[in-house]
Amino acid sequence: MGYLTVKEAIEKYIEGCQAKIQMTSKDVVGKAILAGVMIAMGAAISSVAAHTVSDVGLARLAAAVVFPVGLMMVILLGAELFTGDCLVAMSVFDGKQKIGKFIKLLIFVYVGNFIGAAVTALFISLSGQWNYSSGILGAYTIKVALGKVNLSFSEALISGILCNVLVCIAVLMAVCAKDITGKLLVSFFVIMLFVTGGFEHCVANMYYITAGLLAINTSEYAKLAMDTYGFSSDYMGTLNLVNYFVANLLPVTIGNIIGGILGVGVPVYYLNCNKKKENND
Repeated sequence: MGYLTVKEAIEKYIEGCQAKIQMTSKDVVGKAILAGVMIAMGAAISSVAAHTVSDVGLARLAAAVVFPVGLMMVILLGAELFTGDCLVAMSVFDGKQKIGKFIKLLIFVYVGNFIGAAVTALFISLSGQWNYSSGILGAYTIKVALGKVNLSFSEALISGILCNVLVCIAVLMAVCAKDITGKLLVSFFVIMLFVTGGFEHCVANMYYITAGLLAINTSEYAKLAMDTYGFSSDYMGTLNLVNYFVANLLPVTIGNIIGGILGVGVPVYYLNCNKKKENND
């Protein structure tokens, strides 16, 4: 029982960063693929929970009750998630790691996360899950993806910042907890906030938008999306690879980096750990 102080948790996290940096590229990508699968599973099944709920707030709340399980698996099984790994920047601030190695880690984790999330989307599409509610889940999958690729650059960027502030807070709070129950509880409630808030998570979007692209190529789901939600053919056409990467993943990823490093890593580290260096001086 009990918990670590914030300072103790940061020091423990920084110590653990050494193992992350020293992993082979193969191991990093492998663990990142696992994290991509885990987050994608949370995303996919949260859509099942929300797809027939007409009220936006209740739909997001229904999704938020399920989605956090993805991060719970990542935390407990030691998988590598891009958004959480933005906190490795604290080891750079502490002088323990070089910035080049930190950037290399993020790149390999990002690639692995994408592979895991995209492959999961493919498997979900082949599983027949989108036939739930007479195909409405397939239409809903398209709707979610369309909403994401039609955000403005600034909306996606700011939403990405807000998202990863909460994700990184959840990661640090999980480090503070000494037992599994504590780690699961803090993961659940903080991640529930970002999902209910509708903020943008780049790895989750690797699933959502890939899934939308797969679903829209099934005429039944595409027609249901147009009939159920009143989408025009022009609007449906905005769900494409260019908007996937340029209109969503690019600004959301930048926002996630800013939120994780500048929104959490910098202030939390310097408010809790930098005094030690000042006293030594």
